[in-house]
Amino acid sequence: MSGYGAVLAAGLTLLALAGAVGLLAGPRRPAWRLVPYLAGSAGSACLVVVGAAAIAGRTVTLQSAGLLGSVAVGSGRGPAGTANPGQAGPLFATVANLGADRLSGLFLVITFAAGVAVSLAFASWAADGVGRVGRALSAGYALALGSVAIVLTARDAFTLLFGWESLTLAFWLLSGADRRAPGRPAAALVTLAFGRVSGACLLAGLLLLVTRSGSLALASMAHVPSGPLRATAIVLLLAGFAVKVGLLPFQVWLPRGYAAAPGPARAIMAGVAVNVGFYGLWRSLALLGPPPAVVTDIVLVLAGLTAILGIAHAAVQDSLQRVIAYSSVENAGLILAGYGVALVGAARGSRELMAVGLLAATLQVIAHTAAKSLLFVSSGGIEAAGGSDDVDSLRGSVRVAPWSGAGLAVGSLTLAGLPPTAGFVSEWFLLEALMQQFRVPGLGDRLVLAVTGAAVALTAGFAGVTFVRLVGLVVLGDRGQVGGRPTTAEPSGLAGRVGLVGLAVACLALAALAPLEIRVIGAGLAPVLPTRAVTAALKSPWVLQPVFAGFSILSPSWLWIVMPALFVLVAAVAWLASGRRLLRVRRVPAWRSATAGVSGHDSYTASGFANPTRRVLAAVLHTQAEVTRLDGTARGAGPDPVRPHVEYRSDVIEVVEEYLYRPFRRPFGIAVQLAQRLQSGRLDAYLAYMLAALVVVLAVVTGLH
Repeated sequence: MSGYGAVLAAGLTLLALAGAVGLLAGPRRPAWRLVPYLAGSAGSACLVVVGAAAIAGRTVTLQSAGLLGSVAVGSGRGPAGTANPGQAGPLFATVANLGADRLSGLFLVITFAAGVAVSLAFASWAADGVGRVGRALSAGYALALGSVAIVLTARDAFTLLFGWESLTLAFWLLSGADRRAPGRPAAALVTLAFGRVSGACLLAGLLLLVTRSGSLALASMAHVPSGPLRATAIVLLLAGFAVKVGLLPFQVWLPRGYAAAPGPARAIMAGVAVNVGFYGLWRSLALLGPPPAVVTDIVLVLAGLTAILGIAHAAVQDSLQRVIAYSSVENAGLILAGYGVALVGAARGSRELMAVGLLAATLQVIAHTAAKSLLFVSSGGIEAAGGSDDVDSLRGSVRVAPWSGAGLAVGSLTLAGLPPTAGFVSEWFLLEALMQQFRVPGLGDRLVLAVTGAAVALTAGFAGVTFVRLVGLVVLGDRGQVGGRPTTAEPSGLAGRVGLVGLAVACLALAALAPLEIRVIGAGLAPVLPTRAVTAALKSPWVLQPVFAGFSILSPSWLWIVMPALFVLVAAVAWLASGRRLLRVRRVPAWRSATAGVSGHDSYTASGFANPTRRVLAAVLHTQAEVTRLDGTARGAGPDPVRPHVEYRSDVIEVVEEYLYRPFRRPFGIAVQLAQRLQSGRLDAYLAYMLAALVVVLAVVTGLH
């Protein structure tokens, strides 16, 4: 064990301690409520140190003896088909084989830096008793962070799968922690089901690679020769990781699972833990190279469709949590669009194209991690203060939840891609990467990149509309219009405020320090491509370019100087030109259906603001509108009759769920009923099933060896 391996062990130990305290203390001991989350924050800080050391090139290893001991499995075969007994002998000898290279270190820093801030906010949320802090929630929180750490540092297939399945269990615990609320158990089951699909894909892909390489070590899989087996394994691994991040058509579990989790647990799932999926994609590219060309084209097309579908549904939701959850689908599409560009570059042998795609995707991962964690933490405080999840009921929540309201504003501007936030830098790089299609020789790839670029540009436009609605109504709205009254104060602990401020500062400072960020990313991506290829994006110390010289330039650092200076200049000129009239209030009759000065339901509602989006994207959302004219009738025996009026109703459909998954519900139910007959309760029958399954597995493995 190396010196930094001890820090890794300390981090994992603190996370295990957090889970143990959460299970043993439980909600009946309020004094212990915040101990698991403070321990988790300390453990996350240790893992950030480990990641930084790995990026700097330090050795990070941690090994412990396996529970199964040394198992002889025969004479393995090396890459060329020669005997390789050194790899095959102790095939299952090590259960915990952990370490971190530069790529692992990069994702450790990205993930657990956010984990520190979210854990502090979680501690404040738990200490104030805002929600039900039960054993399942504390255990799920600690298990999620520990599983992410194991996946990011795993060096063998067994440890990777162990961490992956543990993360699936953690997601189930977090999304189902509040089982008394309507819809929570169903959402937890959907989350668990898609997690099992993801794990099954990874298990199948890794088994194919293990049988050919003769070793469980991930590094040995790079020597598997090209052919149908390797291509099939790559496709299975891509599918497994795509399910976790929410690529179309697997995105249906994200809005349910994320919205079902209580409070800051949503930030753990959507802002922290989801990064294991992107890490898996990056690691697969580093070990196995690009998939077949047709798979790359499919990834690019699905990425564009995922982004459009995600932002379309986010723009029309009336639930604050579902707006943020659907934006996770959009961000997954944006990240995978950049990853698809990198796959095209890897297949064409272009390091520059690979570098610009992977750099754009990694920048988007960082911006998404900070902003999504901030949004879910802030929305938890706003929901607690407003007593509702409805956007209309949360109007002007900044007045009762100023810290959370400010965090929601910063996170919204970041995901909208507006300067001078980190989201603006990442989306600029992504669009510039997709504009390089003219450098690709094949017409097919050019068309796919062009279509994906158009989809990303359209997504960026609707993202601005989506988050302007949140900021305009929730943060800047008037509580006297439609919104309700606060039921409690937002979580006000010092730890929670430190976490909120840390995430908000990250969303802003990462743009100002973009050149330094790119240098760190270049070092972290060294296992995938040379650092020099990534740092070519630095035209000068403070000016960026999309790797290709002479195409375009941007300086986010100078924007932080120029934009405030222009604001001050315009304000000064306006003040000198108008004098005191600039701040004079002029009162005029309010225009009906406007927002300012109009109270009650005559003002703009969240649904009314989103109605143009429903109409423009009707083909994507399958918008169904209904207009009904009602005559005046008496309302019971009351004195006020209902005047003649027109009612307008509009609804949207989740097309993937409606047309892909729903038709299979009945056949799947029948299959489950048939499978239940196997539950005879007889031990000899179960042993027979296990024997038959073992024979099938051995036959398949022998045939593939």
